[in-house]
Amino acid sequence: MQTIKGAISGVSGSTVTVKGMDGARMHTVAFVGKDGLLGEIVRIHGEQVVLQVYEDTTGLSIGKEVVSCGKPLTVRLGPGLLSGVFDGIQRPLEALRLKSGAFIKKGVSLDVLLDKKWEFIPRVKKGDAVEPGDVVGIVRENQIIEHKIIVPPPSVSSPLNKGGIRGVVKEVRKGVIAGDEPVVILEDGSAISLYQEWPVRQPRPFKERLSPNAPFLTGQRIFDVLFPVAEGGTAIVPGGFGTGKTIVEQTLARYAKSDIIVYVGCGERGNEMTEILTDFPKLIDPSTGLPLILRTVLIVNTSNMPVAAREASIFIGATVAEYFRDMGYSVALMIDSISRWAEALREISSRMEEMPGEEGYPPYLATRLGNFYERAGKVKCLGNNNRTGSVTIISAVSPPGGDFSEPVTQASLRVAGALWALDTDLAYRRHFPAVDWNKSFSLYYNSLKDWFLKEVAEDAVLLRDCIMKMLEREGELKEIVQVIGLEALQDVDRLTMELGRIVKEVFLRQSVFNEADAFCTMEKQYWMMKCIIQFYNKAKDAIGKGVYLEKILASPVATRLMRMQDIPSNVFKQRAREIMREME
Repeated sequence: MQTIKGAISGVSGSTVTVKGMDGARMHTVAFVGKDGLLGEIVRIHGEQVVLQVYEDTTGLSIGKEVVSCGKPLTVRLGPGLLSGVFDGIQRPLEALRLKSGAFIKKGVSLDVLLDKKWEFIPRVKKGDAVEPGDVVGIVRENQIIEHKIIVPPPSVSSPLNKGGIRGVVKEVRKGVIAGDEPVVILEDGSAISLYQEWPVRQPRPFKERLSPNAPFLTGQRIFDVLFPVAEGGTAIVPGGFGTGKTIVEQTLARYAKSDIIVYVGCGERGNEMTEILTDFPKLIDPSTGLPLILRTVLIVNTSNMPVAAREASIFIGATVAEYFRDMGYSVALMIDSISRWAEALREISSRMEEMPGEEGYPPYLATRLGNFYERAGKVKCLGNNNRTGSVTIISAVSPPGGDFSEPVTQASLRVAGALWALDTDLAYRRHFPAVDWNKSFSLYYNSLKDWFLKEVAEDAVLLRDCIMKMLEREGELKEIVQVIGLEALQDVDRLTMELGRIVKEVFLRQSVFNEADAFCTMEKQYWMMKCIIQFYNKAKDAIGKGVYLEKILASPVATRLMRMQDIPSNVFKQRAREIMREME
């Protein structure tokens, strides 16, 4: 690639103006000053370009050299990503600490992922024809994940790989191989190694986008039953300070049914990220009994790190997630939080003196968010195979003062398929997850009905609708009670209020500290709904026959309903049938 050089003509925070760079291309990287600070070209005006620099620009001065090789901002993909902790531009934090101490020094660069050797097990032989997306071999990175080495897909941003690598295998290596050595050589001389690079702002290609026909199971009843998100879908979790956004994301990371977790801490407080880095290696994966970190990639960009790196971090997370998706895995991409990313975008935009939009955010905020959320999806992978993979995005949003009408929340709502709105009052009452069922919604529910009918039970959708109607009616009755008092209600309406309370306290509330209830299987969720609705119907019949409501609520069955969440999932069906027999 042609090397283009220029000189600094202005510095404003993380934004650097450079003159004399005729021929520079948008969204390519450049190295600034004697320390070689990494930056990205974000504006071109003649021979003058504007860079956003991913490191601290303190000490830069007018006239210092800037060099660009015309290469886009890329991420290296391959064995070693899992269990890794990286910063916003994919530098391994532990290796940085060993090299430069607790605080990252300017201009420090590391050859990421190339410091280890891996045993390569080939899946092709001499004479086989391969094309982009084909699996040429595997690396057993750990006890859980089989890392598939795939032929790199074509990239329009890479002049060396515009059409992708394809051809006939000439030579295959096996055994312990370093990262920069080829594992497969084709007859035309092109080589496939353990690693590949990909531009972070370009989505990875696939054969076909599939319809959302299966839910992303979280083990949390309010998400799985009332407001489900499809596998390959998007959900946003907005909430004010202290409502539990980070706890929701960490709970889903641990219990949700996904093969790979990519967790992006975007602009969060340092103590929160320290807690994550301390706790994640100790967490045990409930599905395997092994450490959860073995199938997790952590990308950390705290609030005191450069804002430009924060802006890039979510796209690096999306690229890593798509890489594992192309292997045929189900990937959960957790962003905490997208509001901090938007604040970084606003700061960069203001330093470039762009025309501000609502609340100072750039006018293209919604477009950038749309580009990011559209990288979610369930797809048929490239190559001669039947692999399908998915990326499901769960994004926390931190609206100032809990105001959901602010621009970031509204722009996210336009493209997200599910809203899990967190409520401050519920959080203060220690109701977890503190999801407001009146504000939340899911656009995936109708397309997932067939899955619930087929995989759960024929009456699962009916029971869910009954639960929703009960919550709506209970909300209406609460407003009436504030005017006329509880004693003025008929017994049937008082029963509805009592059952609404049971739904909220027993069904919608879960404790991460209760092993029997931290993860709730779909079978347990179904039988919990069935018990509640049957009790409601039986109680209404009894009231119609003259039985006092107080006697019904004092029955042993009502007491057992209030303790359902403490029954383990593996025996719940049997216990539920016992409870239902007592209702007869």
